[in-house]
Amino acid sequence: MTARPAPGGPGSPSGPRERARQVAQRVAVTAGDGWGQLSASRRDPPDYLIVGAQRCGTTSLFKTLAQHPGVVRPRWHKGVHYFDTGYHHGPRWYRGHFPTRAQRSAAERRLGYPPLSGESSPYYLFHPLAAARIAADLPRTRLLVTLRDPVERAYSAHSHERGKGFEDLPFEEALAAEPGRIAGEAERLAADPTAASFHLQHHAYLTRGHYLPQLERLAAAVGRDRMLVIDAGDFFVDPEPVYARVLDFLGLPPAPGTVFEKHNSRARSPLSAARAEQLADQFAADDEGLVAWLGATPSWRR
Repeated sequence: MTARPAPGGPGSPSGPRERARQVAQRVAVTAGDGWGQLSASRRDPPDYLIVGAQRCGTTSLFKTLAQHPGVVRPRWHKGVHYFDTGYHHGPRWYRGHFPTRAQRSAAERRLGYPPLSGESSPYYLFHPLAAARIAADLPRTRLLVTLRDPVERAYSAHSHERGKGFEDLPFEEALAAEPGRIAGEAERLAADPTAASFHLQHHAYLTRGHYLPQLERLAAAVGRDRMLVIDAGDFFVDPEPVYARVLDFLGLPPAPGTVFEKHNSRARSPLSAARAEQLADQFAADDEGLVAWLGATPSWRR
């Protein structure tokens, strides 16, 4: 099936926030193609990536880490989207988004330890080619993976895509349309690395909640020792111990005074308990495998 933008998609009018985001992305591309790319040889690749899953607290985790004095943010925005939709720009463009070695050295003298840089692109976990690309290009970079109740994730993702102007179907109709929308899309991307799939990126509401195959693909590519899986339910309920694990994984010292907030949330009417239970049944087998893979029961199954 050939992917095509849905009504309200990239070729259609969208809200002012989404237009602003698109402008920011164009600015970032220009910057990467300009000074950032020219100085790429003086820049190091990121030390960590927040790779997803989408709508699982990736923005909140990124902004929490950004408070740490030992973390340097990317130059323009949190998500570079290089390993999913921007790989054609090339490695010099990608490195252009991160600090120069001179900037890092100055920060290390001030801090007394090496600073880290990173980015957050939640499509990386789901994109069929991103894991292999990351493994090939970033052999030492650590990966942070956030997971959330897949039913809540699907409902939140739908609200998010509607708000961005990328979805015009109500939730139930969007779920019914999902299989037809994404059929063959992963295979098409695998066959043509230059291709993109609007539907796979924006309309895989239930499919993206089947976390186990995504984790297995990422682990097979980079190794589990370079991955830290974070339960967003735990992070939002009791963030301090979860954040301490993140800092230990990244090799950063504790950061007193960290403020924990939820970011990028959208108001929406609640999903009925009956419908939520029906959808949860669709994830039961996958969740059982996830328990075995994690060695722990995720928050939404406790």
